[in-house]
Amino acid sequence: MSFLRQNLSSKRTLSALGVIILFAFLAPDLMAQDAAEGVAADEKKTLMDKIVDAGAFMVPIGILSILMITLAVFNALQLSKKKFCPPALREEILANMSDVRVRSAIDAAAQDPSYLGRMTATAFPLVDATDPESLGRNRVEDAIADFAIRENSRYMSWIGYFSVIAQAAPMIGLFGTVAGMILAFDTMGLSGGANPSELAGNISLALMTTAGGLVVAIPSIFCFYIFKNKFNKLVGEAQETAVEGLDHAIATVNADQQLAKVPEGISEG
Repeated sequence: MSFLRQNLSSKRTLSALGVIILFAFLAPDLMAQDAAEGVAADEKKTLMDKIVDAGAFMVPIGILSILMITLAVFNALQLSKKKFCPPALREEILANMSDVRVRSAIDAAAQDPSYLGRMTATAFPLVDATDPESLGRNRVEDAIADFAIRENSRYMSWIGYFSVIAQAAPMIGLFGTVAGMILAFDTMGLSGGANPSELAGNISLALMTTAGGLVVAIPSIFCFYIFKNKFNKLVGEAQETAVEGLDHAIATVNADQQLAKVPEGISEG
């Protein structure tokens, strides 16, 4: 149920971000329509005018750009140290495990909704007090790995959408360019090439879709690898904390035995 609630909350957050960014994009254009009236016909076209003139293929590219920005904001909010490995929880877990207070570490983790808290609350109950040499290390590490498999796919699915956008945007742009070039050459055939400036203008508009697709795709590629690396780093830090806590507990339990293995008669000088 907690996973379902978190998933629904993530979708609501993503939808809200999309609406806000869409409004931010459209509002300036809507307000500028009145100001655009009365502009001379021979005035040089702005970039926005060229984008509008490029046709319907710019619509899906514009939607993909909004999705990219929304995903970037959403992932930036989700992939934070506070939500994965809070420093306070980390110190509390390590302190409890150093004193072999496994139950206290589990209770502290269970009260924290972070990635580390949920992982520790899942794995540490498998600590085996009847096995003082390893405290059931293999079972605990297997539980940590199983937790990562279940949880990581949810986070990576949001990051993976950057890859989809990076591949789809250039393809849509290229499709728009091919369609525009076909229309441009059809126009040249009908006019007999009498107006080269008109042909150049048509080709320029056709190429706008390819440029728009690349403008969306290139940042999407960067976002994909940036957020993927950040996610892997946060997950690795959380897993390292859990394993380090288990190591502290094992070292404390076996401290007397380790001292007993020190050879006698070794001088300190």
